[in-house]
Amino acid sequence: MKDVTPLTEGWTLRHERTDIPAAVPGCVHTDLLDAGLIEDPFLSRNESAVAWVGRTDWCYDTVLAPRDTEHERTDLVFDGLDTVATISVGGERVANTRNMHRSYRFDVTDRLDLAAPTPLRVEFTSAYTEAEAVRALLGERPNAYPEPFQYIRKMACSFGWDWGPTLVTAGMWKPVRLEHWSTARLATVRPLMTVDGPTGLAELRVDVERTGTGAGRRLTARARVGDHTASVDFDGSHTTLTVEVPHAALWWPRGYGEQSLYEAELELLDTDGTVLDRWERRIGFRTVTLDTGTDAHGTAFTLAVNGEPLFARGVNWIPDDVFPSRVTPERYRTRLTQAADAGVNLVRVWGGGIYESDDFYDVCDELGLMVWQDFLFACAAYPEEQPLRSEIEAEARENVTRLMPHASLVLWNGNNENLWGFRDWDWEPALDGDSWGEGYYLGLLPRVVAETDPTRPYWAGSPWSGSWDHHPNDPAHGPAHSWDVWNRTDYTDYLDAVPRFVAEFGWQAPPAHATLRRALPGEELSATSPGMLHHQKAHDGNGKLERGLAHHFAVPGPGPENFDRWHYLTQLNQARAIATGIEHWRSHWPVCAGTVLWQLNDCWPVTSWAAVDGDERLKPLYYTLRRLYADRLLTVQKRGGRPAVVADNQSPAPWDAEVRLRRTAADGRTLAETTVTVRAGARSVAVASVPDELLPDADSAKEFLVADAGELRAVHFPVRDREFAFPAPRYDVETVPHGDEADVVDVVVTARTLLRDLLLQADRLTPTAVADQGLLTLLPGESATIRVRGWDGAGAEGPASVRAALFMVEPA
Repeated sequence: MKDVTPLTEGWTLRHERTDIPAAVPGCVHTDLLDAGLIEDPFLSRNESAVAWVGRTDWCYDTVLAPRDTEHERTDLVFDGLDTVATISVGGERVANTRNMHRSYRFDVTDRLDLAAPTPLRVEFTSAYTEAEAVRALLGERPNAYPEPFQYIRKMACSFGWDWGPTLVTAGMWKPVRLEHWSTARLATVRPLMTVDGPTGLAELRVDVERTGTGAGRRLTARARVGDHTASVDFDGSHTTLTVEVPHAALWWPRGYGEQSLYEAELELLDTDGTVLDRWERRIGFRTVTLDTGTDAHGTAFTLAVNGEPLFARGVNWIPDDVFPSRVTPERYRTRLTQAADAGVNLVRVWGGGIYESDDFYDVCDELGLMVWQDFLFACAAYPEEQPLRSEIEAEARENVTRLMPHASLVLWNGNNENLWGFRDWDWEPALDGDSWGEGYYLGLLPRVVAETDPTRPYWAGSPWSGSWDHHPNDPAHGPAHSWDVWNRTDYTDYLDAVPRFVAEFGWQAPPAHATLRRALPGEELSATSPGMLHHQKAHDGNGKLERGLAHHFAVPGPGPENFDRWHYLTQLNQARAIATGIEHWRSHWPVCAGTVLWQLNDCWPVTSWAAVDGDERLKPLYYTLRRLYADRLLTVQKRGGRPAVVADNQSPAPWDAEVRLRRTAADGRTLAETTVTVRAGARSVAVASVPDELLPDADSAKEFLVADAGELRAVHFPVRDREFAFPAPRYDVETVPHGDEADVVDVVVTARTLLRDLLLQADRLTPTAVADQGLLTLLPGESATIRVRGWDGAGAEGPASVRAALFMVEPA
């Protein structure tokens, strides 16, 4: 059996002629940080002070123990090198690498000393040096940011993005090891999972590598899936065997069925039955199709799993840390569980990041989170010549093979915004005939997927209309990105279109107050304070925030005295914007078949589009998303130019919603009331008209509509907040310890007036505090109980502390 020697200990990093301890997996920045040689680049404006790190070459050293094994072969294996590396063993160069997204294996059998330690050195050239050299060789090409990220196969957003810092690092970001083996080893195993009636079929396509003595030798591949087995004898480098699983339990996305997974094992056996190598994964049986047929509305983009069309309730995922080696399996599980708890059923792994660790996809398998996986191209024209083309093909083949065992993976996507960019961002004249990536997205990548993983659909890009016959970002054809609303207009403009699938849309807001306090120590916070501006990476980001507010609220002044109000209103506006879009688009299912919020997470503390900030705190948007992505959504939408009640039922059971409608005065008086029944079948939408007597006047600043169905509430204000006659808010607060649980307090708020979008920012009570609810609208006399964990209630001062952390819409 193959032996493995991890190489995680004893590494040093050379810094100014001094060796400092180095972590593997890890990177230069984290090693320098651990050694106290740089300040935390996530704090204040330290990012700028460490820019030199990315322009510097680095050297890692360790020693390999004497070769003490009876195996024929020893391989040095790097699961990930970031990025341009020269590997030397015993003072002799073994190889050069130039791709962060690939693994590397080198035969070092004859390079290891049998009696003494052997030096191992990995030298990293600055990514800038490589990228600029390739740019000089292949010619300048346009991109969305002033950094050369498209000339090197490295995580693009490490060069900065409109939500991320520019921290160009280097290092061994994945495990390193020695593998000792004899006769043969498993090079790749590709499981093609299909379903034939009640039978699950696991077709395992196997490639082996042999030593000299193993060449031509008769070997056996023996596979097991659950309790079912198959085997085959072979003497070449390739073989295929199929395991049949009668009455296979299917894997379903969350909300549609169980996430049934099978333990799969493939063993490679020698002629005497000795196990030479073993491959183990969890796999699942399901079918995936992508409906892109034409209809009266345009071109569909609807995912179906096991024949069931579904509305994708999605989020975009970026690397959870700008230094990916710091993201642990536990951190993946936490973040993805947060997504699942918010009702998410699809996570898009965005093309400017990385192919995530198997730990990520394992959790998605378990939680029923479908994965839309981008190939790693984003917002740039990518050269199609060498030295990049061969790297890109090898990278694609390796990662398709690595990820295809995961049942959660449902879609391969060629790129992020590059087809759109070619058409709309003035790339075509600038390129003047130079290659820009089209050959990857419409040629190379679909061929790789068809040859390697034909059980899954491939789509050329996001956005992409399916052909050049339509504009790449035509909302009537395929997946669309809706960014003009954030960049140029108002979120109410989401109501003007019904895209077939909204793959990106979003609205910015600052992170939690406690996150800002930690990230900007000692700074007097204001919307325009130096640290706040440094942690705002979007072009004219604060201007867009202010213009977005001005459509709906009186904009607070920029000074520190107005910061708390500005902070609340921008977070509220983010939640309102996303609610406006998702409620509208969900109400048009099945014409619109999905929304993918930009974005779930952050990679550092920053003002961004995220629902979970860089310190893992939940913004108000997160709680709103939990309502928007619930199986049952109650909303008020325009139909035929007038408000109507819409029940969107994505659950498997019919929903007969008894909806209490009230036309309500600003002072809380009920002016008219009735009950309507809205009957929505399983996975369907139903609409009911609002009776004339319940409709507030279209220009009324003193009336609004309330729709309640059980615990669900929808409100409709005929005018914008700045025009509505909100009363001065009055309310009572009580804090009650929650049973015997330590540091758990129930905060009871009782409204004495209309309280619109009441929010308790629990982290203002103490940085560890977390509330179980976000924005709430209460009518006079109603109470809400907000459970706060991580806070002891502060005794008699508790209610006063709560009042200081409560915010709501106030009169203009």
